[in-house]
Amino acid sequence: MFQTFHATSSPAQGPARLAALRAALAADGLTGFIVPRSDAHQGEYVAARDERLQWLTGFTGSAGFCIVLPDLAGVFIDGRYRVQVKHQVDPGHFTPVPWPEVQPGDWLRENLSQGTIGFDPWLHTADEISRLEAALAGSDISLRAVENPLDRLWADQPEAPMGRAFAHPDALAGETGEAKRQRLAAALGLAGRKAAVLTLPDSICWLLNIRGADVPRNPVLHAFAVLHDDARVTLFADAAKFDEATLVHLGQGVTLRPPQAFVPALRTLGGPVQVDRKTAPLAVTLELQDAGIEVADGDDPCRLPKACKTPAEIAGMRDAHLRDGAAMVEFLCWLDAEAPKGGLTEIAVVTALEGFRRATNALHDISFDTICGAGPNGAIMHYRVTEGSNRPVQRDELLLVDSGAQYADGTTDITRTIAVGDPGEEARECYTRVLQGLIAISRARWPKGLAGRDLDALARYPLWLAGQDYDHGTGHGVGAFLSVHEGPQRIARISEVPLEPGMILSNEPGYYREGAFGIRLENLIVVEEAPALGDHRRQLSFETLTFVPFDRRLILPHRLSLPEREWLDAYHADVLERIGSRLSPPARAWLGAAAAPL
Repeated sequence: MFQTFHATSSPAQGPARLAALRAALAADGLTGFIVPRSDAHQGEYVAARDERLQWLTGFTGSAGFCIVLPDLAGVFIDGRYRVQVKHQVDPGHFTPVPWPEVQPGDWLRENLSQGTIGFDPWLHTADEISRLEAALAGSDISLRAVENPLDRLWADQPEAPMGRAFAHPDALAGETGEAKRQRLAAALGLAGRKAAVLTLPDSICWLLNIRGADVPRNPVLHAFAVLHDDARVTLFADAAKFDEATLVHLGQGVTLRPPQAFVPALRTLGGPVQVDRKTAPLAVTLELQDAGIEVADGDDPCRLPKACKTPAEIAGMRDAHLRDGAAMVEFLCWLDAEAPKGGLTEIAVVTALEGFRRATNALHDISFDTICGAGPNGAIMHYRVTEGSNRPVQRDELLLVDSGAQYADGTTDITRTIAVGDPGEEARECYTRVLQGLIAISRARWPKGLAGRDLDALARYPLWLAGQDYDHGTGHGVGAFLSVHEGPQRIARISEVPLEPGMILSNEPGYYREGAFGIRLENLIVVEEAPALGDHRRQLSFETLTFVPFDRRLILPHRLSLPEREWLDAYHADVLERIGSRLSPPARAWLGAAAAPL
């Protein structure tokens, strides 16, 4: 079983740890300290060693930070976690702060007249610190880069992960690691850069066609790397993670060195050296500048090429989704039979779903801990069930199940909301609006050059008409047997990256009513060239990768327009055609009814 259900933190531990941190800060001459949920690689998912925010506060969300002051500790969380944080931190010692509505600079000005705020430069990007410095300009509050005091206080802090590295076949990648190195190095040379520093694990794994096991659910390797303008790569990672076959796969142009050699190597590079201010830790820039090496700002050279999948990667993702879709249909058939009997719990549902994926004999891991929220737990957007929170699946409620899988040929992420009994007319009204938003994104076509922010409103409009909305983006990028959350592409109000063919994203509008229910529907989609229409302007559209039916019991057909009904009927016909032959006889019969035309 990949997923476990023990609670990884407790609000009761926070006050004593907060007091110890404040004492350490006072001894170091600091007024406060910033505790982010990040590691030196700035990944969304971190190893156990790097769960400093969770260790201090009890909050387990995938984004957020805490600013500790002498008499106040603010936990900054976005809209996804405003219900969750109430259950995970001690409200007598930690104060939730709505972010990004409240910015850290403004909050510090309001709550501190003067002082020095410490931060770990390995856990913040240059952009983050520059924005905070600008927000504090003219105040008597300053920032200071320091060694992390939490690492001194955390007596049983886990060791650094030592997961196995392994080769990712060139046939699945669609391009050899050497070809990628040559292509990106040529671009560096044209830009007049001698080298680029790589800090994102998925970028390094993509570039070298390798995978790893250092982060739960994400097949990535903790490493740093330097790409030189002659296509050589120096890889800084523990040699114990590599067997001989993987070293051979890396090729002669890749030199493996120990992690502790990274900083000394930075200080010997010839400039200009390209560093991504948005993703690399500030410490990299500080080390280069201290050594007198010219730093050239520039995007991580791997991020955009990685986002635009090769035909081989897209083919692999299609295969993975058909395999995963069949497992999901088997699961939904089982759930429809078992839930009405009573006795199911959220943990039982999660366990069963993983079992159906394991039955494919191709499951490498789940792509994140399954979110399975029954009734009011569905309103906790990133809910993770534990033994303590485990809720029965009861009649006349909604059940939200957001899950995914890692296969060697692709990564999946799918959400379905299921009726158990009759959840009521209001739930059906809300479900239908969310479905309309998903259909709107699925049917979209747009001029080349538009970004995710230009499409985001399409998914929200049906909800807006009813005075409703959701506090998360409509879609995130997805890797190919890499991180289930991948940048830079997104469908969100803040996304300015133009969408390009080959980018894979989620399409996941939702609606959440605290204390009552949650609704989210999610398919994965890939950007493609749209068929020519009208005056033949170049336009883009989406191909849907996910093939699993929506719950017809929750759809109000009279609320759908004719094009929406036509899209849904065509989608369900595709599900039946593509998935039907892969199913057991009971699941095939179930799908025939579930995918019937409206």
